[in-house]
Amino acid sequence: MSETGAVRIGVYPGTFDPVTLGHMDIIRRGAKLVDRLVIGVTTNASKSPMFSSAERIAMMERETSGIEGVSVVGFDSLLMDFAAEQGASTILRGVRGVTDFEYEYQLTGMNRAINPLIETVFLMADVSLQPIASRLVKEIALYGGPIVRFVTPTIAAEVAARVEKIGRKGSV
Repeated sequence: MSETGAVRIGVYPGTFDPVTLGHMDIIRRGAKLVDRLVIGVTTNASKSPMFSSAERIAMMERETSGIEGVSVVGFDSLLMDFAAEQGASTILRGVRGVTDFEYEYQLTGMNRAINPLIETVFLMADVSLQPIASRLVKEIALYGGPIVRFVTPTIAAEVAARVEKIGRKGSV
């Protein structure tokens, strides 16, 4: 709790398609910074999701079930509107490198213009997890490569099953 006794709520937004070990690292570390961390699972129109919103929410709920103070909520609105609805004072963002930072810096400026009462906090990805990106995990899986170093075994099995269903690239 804050010095005033108010509950500190943070939002960690993303598509999480699929949730990676990098996401889980940010969630575990971010949950220590606030009293309640809301994982906001959203749809990004510029991305082609492998899993539906409902599937991604279910994955995230399962993967975060043992982390105290974490809840999962789906949303399809402006991030700052969602954060305000959740009562959040903080947006949590994971950053892997300079390219992520440049994008996040611009996004933070836009979000601040929309709602200056909500701060954005950046957490650097753990060095061992910095190269992991959901987009790359999907690409590796679609070409039949191993993804078990980047996601939990359960997520790896779900991705493999989805790839089997939609067909692997390069197969005739």
